[in-house]
Amino acid sequence: MATQSPSGSTTDNAKEQVQEKAQEAQDKLKGGAQQAQERIREQVDQRSTQAGQQVSASADALRTTSRQLREQGQDGPAQAAEKVAHHAERLGGYLSESNADRILGDLEDFGRRQPLAVIALGVAAGFAASRFLKASSRQRYEGRSYGTPSGSLASNGAQATPRVPTTPTIPTTPTARATPAPQAPIREYGA
Repeated sequence: MATQSPSGSTTDNAKEQVQEKAQEAQDKLKGGAQQAQERIREQVDQRSTQAGQQVSASADALRTTSRQLREQGQDGPAQAAEKVAHHAERLGGYLSESNADRILGDLEDFGRRQPLAVIALGVAAGFAASRFLKASSRQRYEGRSYGTPSGSLASNGAQATPRVPTTPTIPTTPTARATPAPQAPIREYGA
């Protein structure tokens, strides 16, 4: 009959405790992920409802514009505005009534049916993002000092001093120029 030594049971207990802690941590991670997914779903639901209401309000404004155009005798632009209002109204209703799961499912279905459209949208979004980043980087560059950033070390190890951009001078008319004040002669100490 084999008996376990006390050190063997201690090792088994330690392994069990580690496994229990690992399982608890895994359960907490799963719970946290589920909570995050629920919050994201709630946010998508709220945002889609708000967007739907805004789109529906825009559709109402387009219908009003369409009526005004018809009153002015401009049937072509009025029909175009009416079509856009109709599509906007449908989109607003869809966004207001849909939940996050339905919207994501519909987007996935669209991506499967129209992969080229998704690629084109991705390219367009990437182009827009690159233009935005380029414009904002130019503003950041112009907003900061020229040369090395303040507080960094120059290449020779000395503390770098930032260059301050100068303000442009306003040209003055010849009659409005001030004459410089006379300067006193410079004297040396001890002379």
